[in-house]
Amino acid sequence: MPIACFGEMLWDVLPTGKQPGGAPLNVAVHLHNFGLEAHIISRVGHDDLGAELLAFVESKHISTRYVQQGETHLTGVVKANVSNSMEVTYQIVKPVAWDYIQYDAALSELVQQADAFVYGSLAARHAPSRETLYRLLQQAPLKVFDVNLRPPHYSRDVVSYLLNQADIVKLNHHELEEIMGWFGASADEATALRWLAERFQLQAVCVTKGADGAVLWVEQQLYSSPGLVVQVQDTIGSGDAFLAALLRGWLAGQTPPDYLAFACAAGSLVASCQGATPPISEAQVLALAATSAT
Repeated sequence: MPIACFGEMLWDVLPTGKQPGGAPLNVAVHLHNFGLEAHIISRVGHDDLGAELLAFVESKHISTRYVQQGETHLTGVVKANVSNSMEVTYQIVKPVAWDYIQYDAALSELVQQADAFVYGSLAARHAPSRETLYRLLQQAPLKVFDVNLRPPHYSRDVVSYLLNQADIVKLNHHELEEIMGWFGASADEATALRWLAERFQLQAVCVTKGADGAVLWVEQQLYSSPGLVVQVQDTIGSGDAFLAALLRGWLAGQTPPDYLAFACAAGSLVASCQGATPPISEAQVLALAATSAT
């Protein structure tokens, strides 16, 4: 069954030029790299940038059937600051086409038939897309929340609602600290992940820590995987590759240590390349993961 990825689809504008981006799009591309069927639910403008994005998606052998086109708003653009390769910052233009994703029967059918529904907080910043997301969340069998906080494009109330809807949550260590602060709870990893899982009735919670790897709370146990040593080009898309790899292992029924290690290797491999969606393969990820196990 397919995996549906909902939200922003845009151009990252870098000093070296523009690159296709948006977390849901990146996750979908990496899911395809790992042999899964993925669909992107988004919206672009009826403009040259939109046409280029659609062509990019098709070049990755992903269907554009669920990417809407509109006349009123332009295709999304984000200005990425990569002066610090370990901590990329973003200036996200608003409003743009992906703020206006419209609910329809085709989206409903896709989500109901999907193995998983991946979504983030950024696509909920504006009412039209947020309302569509909320409706689809009521129909999804397995809901995967990629928290992805981008100031000032989120609110505590919306993020809390999205947590309440989720089955699996992935966030980074900065986001963990902020969210736990909202609730006045401890940000200690073991305590915080268990607290989140119990508070929001989650099947799993995963926190990425950049070069320090990741931790995962699942089945009442805490698992950790160390970071891998690579020459970092930029970290754009590394978290998205991590999530795609984690979801691949989850759906395949692998053990938590195995899919967490694979996910860390996938994120590290993308960080060693330029751009969010380099053409990495499962074999390359496994080879890198093997180096950390020896």
